[in-house]
Amino acid sequence: MAQNNYTRIVLQERPITNIVPTTFRSEVLPLYLEPKDAQVLVKVNWLSLDPAMRGWLRDTRSYLPPVQIGEVMRATGLGTVVKTGSGSQFEKGDMVQATLGWTEYAVMNDKQCNKIIAPEGTDALDFLNTLGLPGMTAYFGLKDIGKLKKGETLVVSGAAGAVGSLACQLGKHMGAKVIAIAGSAEKCAWLEKELGVDKALNYKSSSFYEDWKAQGYLDVYFDNVGGDILDFALNRLNKGARIALCGAISQYNSTKPKGLQSYMSLISQRAKIEGFIVFDYASQFPAAVKELADALAAGSIKRKFHIVEGLEKAPEGLLMLFSGENTGKLVIKVAEDDHNSKL
Repeated sequence: MAQNNYTRIVLQERPITNIVPTTFRSEVLPLYLEPKDAQVLVKVNWLSLDPAMRGWLRDTRSYLPPVQIGEVMRATGLGTVVKTGSGSQFEKGDMVQATLGWTEYAVMNDKQCNKIIAPEGTDALDFLNTLGLPGMTAYFGLKDIGKLKKGETLVVSGAAGAVGSLACQLGKHMGAKVIAIAGSAEKCAWLEKELGVDKALNYKSSSFYEDWKAQGYLDVYFDNVGGDILDFALNRLNKGARIALCGAISQYNSTKPKGLQSYMSLISQRAKIEGFIVFDYASQFPAAVKELADALAAGSIKRKFHIVEGLEKAPEGLLMLFSGENTGKLVIKVAEDDHNSKL
């Protein structure tokens, strides 16, 4: 291997509120990584940037252990197998999906990797989006937690992001009226004209809450943002409404997240609010991937990627999620690959 060194980015200190320049540090190390039995050495090609990553920096109890100080920042990615250990089930040149982290190379156990063969009409990069965890989150959050029915009204916050944009499209496919919430006129136009939502609302508009009221009451609220918008949604519930609590990106950088004021409407409207973690549905992923891959190939599901070039841009790229700079799925291109990622 001609390359003698590789770069990785590790957690240097835990952020108190916002991620700052001293949160992470880069390390350049000799490339003396050797896979052992049933392991592979992976060259990282793509990394996913997701709001959940902010939660992984907190030293607190959660569905995953926190990233430790000095540890490579956790991230899902796609990479190419460049070397295999004895007895590995993979071959050199295979593309795999795994929790590779912010690094140019990683040694992974076979059982931590999934070989990626993109179905016809899709792209390998879709496995970081529609066919990956964002897609699974939207799919199961809407169908299993939201239990959306034909003719109902669905409201989706964070609608221009990876999860939200798919939830909007699935809602339309299921026969619902879909109201999307995003943070700019451009995003709202994309949601209406490209994704076909019935109405997109700009939460930065001075008339936002009045505009929302004009849409009537909702049956399902797919929440990605929390905070004031969630609190307002609690006042817009139909009887028997369901709230799928997916994320709370507006509160992730706060030391004391805002509490809900309007929760008693859950009682009067016999409504339900439920949090969920996508990993709980892992056994059902294959069927969902097949359904979504068919929809991608047919063109009935659309996707959009926001690509940031270079591993060194990962920290500032992560900040884009919290400033609303990205539209669609945010990914880091770490290195070229020889597969079919053409998006």
